[in-house]
Formats: sequence, structure tokens, C-alpha cells
Amino acid sequence: MTPFAALHHRPGEPLLLPNAWDHACAAALAGQGFAAIGTTSLGVAAAAGLPDGAAATRRETLRLTRRLGRGRFLLSVDIEAGFSDDPSEVADLAVELAELGAVGINLEDGREDGTLAPVAVHAAKLAAVKAAAPGLFVNARTDTHWLGLPDPGPETGRRLAAYQQAGADGVFVPGLAEPAAIEALVGRIAVPLNVLFTPAGPPLARLAELGVARVSLGSLPYRAALAAAVGTAVAVRDGGALPDAAASAPGYAAVAALHEDRPLDQVPPGRIGRPGHRPWPA
Repeated sequence: MTPFAALHHRPGEPLLLPNAWDHACAAALAGQGFAAIGTTSLGVAAAAGLPDGAAATRRETLRLTRRLGRGRFLLSVDIEAGFSDDPSEVADLAVELAELGAVGINLEDGREDGTLAPVAVHAAKLAAVKAAAPGLFVNARTDTHWLGLPDPGPETGRRLAAYQQAGADGVFVPGLAEPAAIEALVGRIAVPLNVLFTPAGPPLARLAELGVARVSLGSLPYRAALAAAVGTAVAVRDGGALPDAAASAPGYAAVAALHEDRPLDQVPPGRIGRPGHRPWPA
């Protein structure tokens, strides 16, 4: 079992996976002690001015993996639906990501048009990836709950059974938040269950009690950062109170040092400058 897979097999202690969209965010999270970090497809897409879930960010995903794969943390990469419906192309991408340092991927069955891919199509992708990159932790995501199906339970069970049979190392059901449904699903599957944290859903401790093995933050950190950036600018313009995130923001020196993958609290205080530029406050 790989170190990343082992993080999914700690009863009562689910892997909390924060999701980053660039190097600075990932390095700062690692500095807070997160041993594993995922990417957020929405954050990667939005930061590049591209649509999410539309197979438009393959190049950006590879570029980010090339940078983050050298980090001091375990990296799982969200590849949407694999950027292709050809299993061999998805497998080739998985091999390339593994070579760049990724230890896991998310592979989803939701489509841009709001429908679900045929079970056989998604299962074929999963099987191809596991055959080509057996050491990669493959988290098979189904969007049965995410897309708001009227009765998602039976379809979720059917899909997860097929994905496990295809070799998935874990399964991901975003939108699943009802405690009884989570507990029932944990009892029916043979691989770790990943759910998406939502502020209105069960807290981490409760999810641990229910048997969840992995809790992803998804795009929440990116959306929170976006809100903080806009809120800060609006507050200054309108003479309002700064958001809490702005008041507690790390100093210039700490952020500038993130390219070295140093924890924020290990950056010496003071001022930092660049040749030909006025030093900025730490």
C-alpha cells in the first residue's frame, strides 16, 4: 500500500484533503501540516479564464502538476472526466501525471451537459488507468447526487459497484451529505468513501463517525479566497471594515518565500526587496 493509499485506511481518522489551484496555495497548506493536497478543477479553470468540466484545462492541469509534483506533500490531481472519452488517452494522461509526481487522481462520470457518462465508458477509463499506472490511487467520482437525480441511491450503488470492479481504489460521491445515507453507503462498498465537505453538512468529526475515509474541500478554498479578495477591495473603496482574512493575511516576505516551499512560520520577519524595487513591508 502506498503512503497516500494508507491515509485512506485509518478508521475514525479520515484524510482531510484541501484543494489548491496554484503553487502558493499548495505550499501554504503544506506549511500548515497537510501531508496530502488535491487540486480543484474549478479553481484551475477559473484562474485560467476557462470553463470547468469541459475538457478545456488539460494543459493547465499538466503545468500545475509539473510544479506541485515536486512539493513536499502528496499530490492528487482532479482531471475532470479525463479530458477524453478514449480510455487509452486517459491512461496516457495518468501515466504522465504519475511521472510528474502525482500519487492520485480524481476521475468523474459527470458530463458538461449535465448528464452522466455511460457506466461502461467510465469503467473502461478506470480499468485502463489502473492497468497503465497501477501505483496511482484512482478515486472514481460519480455525480449522481451532485446532478440532483430524483432518487440517486440505486444509480449510485450500480455505478460504484462497476467502478470498484474496474479497479477504483476509492469512490467519491460529491453532494452526498445525509448522515444515514453516508453510513449506509459505507456499509455497502469495499473501498474508501470520499465525500465533499459543505458548510451546511456534517462536520469532520461526524463524518469520521459515519465511516468516511476522505473528506475533500473541493473548490471551497478557492471561492473563499475570491470572496476575500473582492471583499477587501470593496471595503477599502467604501470605507468599510476589512474582512477577517485581510486582517490576518501573511506578510509579503512570507508569501514571497513560498517558492522555496518553506512554512510561513519559518520565514524570518522584516522586509524584503528586489533589485531596483522599493522594499515592501513584511
